[in-house]
Amino acid sequence: MFSLMIVDDHPVVCDALSLFLRQYDIDTVATCGTGKDALRHAESRTLDVALLDVRLPDMDGLLVLEKLVEAVNDLPIVMFSGHENPTYVARAAAMGAVDFLDKSASVAVVAATLVEAVQKRSGRNGSQLLRIQNLMQAPVEPEELPDGMPLTSREAQVLRHMGFGLSNREIANSLRISVETVKEHVQNVLRKLNASDRTAAAVRAVREGLV
Repeated sequence: MFSLMIVDDHPVVCDALSLFLRQYDIDTVATCGTGKDALRHAESRTLDVALLDVRLPDMDGLLVLEKLVEAVNDLPIVMFSGHENPTYVARAAAMGAVDFLDKSASVAVVAATLVEAVQKRSGRNGSQLLRIQNLMQAPVEPEELPDGMPLTSREAQVLRHMGFGLSNREIANSLRISVETVKEHVQNVLRKLNASDRTAAAVRAVREGLV
């Protein structure tokens, strides 16, 4: 039986999931309503997997994700939200989540995703996180870029991440490069596109189909 920590500030969600997941041999050993509780429980318990809400009352769930990965780097974490916003999903992928579930998912899908996370299998079919993660990691050939976008392959990758709304630190984590290197690429992208700021560059990325 796998041990699960659920981080969600709605007790009914925690209670219902805990009840129904037991039939899939998933034992909820901790339920947390805040990010601080989640961090405390994760460091003091032996866990197989965590299900983490994006929105928490005390902390951004994606910040909790980052802190959990730093504190317990081998703990697979599945994000859970009623808002499957592409930016949330991209940020979750960059910061180390193994999957991202919409709260409309069935208990069977939740259970299967958690089991796959524990067993370190590849993402489920239809996983938006896996799709966006693969897109962010995909190389971009400069000759395939539209006219007026004279970027290197790496600069185009960075621009794609900017289009998803990622910060420099999140881009660095996703591409496994330093933050300083990301800053250099961002400045080159802004200069080459004659973009006034990151927002303008992100809009260009979306308009040109990089995102």
